[in-house]
Amino acid sequence: MKKITSSLPFRLLLGVILGIVIGQVSGEGLMHVIVTIKYILNQVIVFCVPLIIIGFIAPSITRLGNNASKMLGVAVSIAYISSIGAALFSMVAGYLIIPHLSIATEVEGLKELPEIVFQLDIPQIMPVMSALIFSLLLGLAATWTKARVITDVLEEFQQIVLSVVTKVVIPILPVFIAFTFCALSYEGTITKQLPVFIQVVVIVMIGHYIWMALLYAIGGAYSGKNPMDVIKNYGPAYITAVGTMSSAATLAVALRCAKKSQPPLRDDMVDFGIPLFANIHLCGSVLTEVFFVMTISKILYGYIPSTGTMLLFCALLGVFAIGAPGVPGGTVMASLGLITGVLGFNETGTALMLTIFALQDSFGTACNVTGDGALTMILTGFAEKHGIKRQKIESGL
Repeated sequence: MKKITSSLPFRLLLGVILGIVIGQVSGEGLMHVIVTIKYILNQVIVFCVPLIIIGFIAPSITRLGNNASKMLGVAVSIAYISSIGAALFSMVAGYLIIPHLSIATEVEGLKELPEIVFQLDIPQIMPVMSALIFSLLLGLAATWTKARVITDVLEEFQQIVLSVVTKVVIPILPVFIAFTFCALSYEGTITKQLPVFIQVVVIVMIGHYIWMALLYAIGGAYSGKNPMDVIKNYGPAYITAVGTMSSAATLAVALRCAKKSQPPLRDDMVDFGIPLFANIHLCGSVLTEVFFVMTISKILYGYIPSTGTMLLFCALLGVFAIGAPGVPGGTVMASLGLITGVLGFNETGTALMLTIFALQDSFGTACNVTGDGALTMILTGFAEKHGIKRQKIESGL
């Protein structure tokens, strides 16, 4: 019993339940405190994200040696293929299902969250995408120049980041998730907004599971390994993603889950692939956005965009997803230009899109994070098929 109660999944679920209950009974005074603490915890987590990216991706690239450029190309390619595949799958489902739905659109009446008591800003050392590009260039350049000193420094830096993850990030995650759900419960998102698009959200979630099953089937077939050996370890990452609504903020837990998934996943591929995919593989968010824009177009404008328009939107959205930050709402925020430019949404359509996307962003993020394990299986299979030797890694996760 003690082992269960001390486990990360139990603490995460407990945080969700307590957050919802407390949010329903809290007064404005208590919410001032909760919102303030939630803001500070979020600042700490967000600050650590670039450090995690640099600490894992750059050393992983140096370990790959001359194979670094090849592996990076493969990783980006399969992330794009997965994202655009999810978009096309969602588009087809939209044309088949949306005309038969009758959806209400009442989204008013939310209670406003109190302001934070004081604002403690902890700026990142650099933006997430800057950290990602810096890690890639640093790792590749160190490999090309055979810079042994920098390579050793990166290895030591990774151990420092591991310590930060295990002793700071993971312990505060359940508290942060509890306060997040408390805020959602207090303002009424849980009780008022969710039922508005319940049909659409359920359909999208089913789409998530179908796409994840397809990814793991492909990953298992290509690598020759049993995908269930990976899926069974991804529960904590899925639950964390539901609470954080951020692939980047879930990175620490996703790494721990992937590390347990051996032999299907190689350690060196995990350290390289999981942090990278957390920022460029957003299949669940893309799938969600495509279905939602088609639904909102039908609701507000009375029609679903043409096939040609949707194909263009999906192709560009796949590119935007690679560059979108793995933070709450990152995909839809990065693609607002596509929503207004390609689909012609006005301010009302854009606002409604942001609202409904926020209702299920947590589940789209969970699909993104869980799907990363499947793509890492493909990377592992590619490395083994092309004779890329396993790199010895000492990890505390």
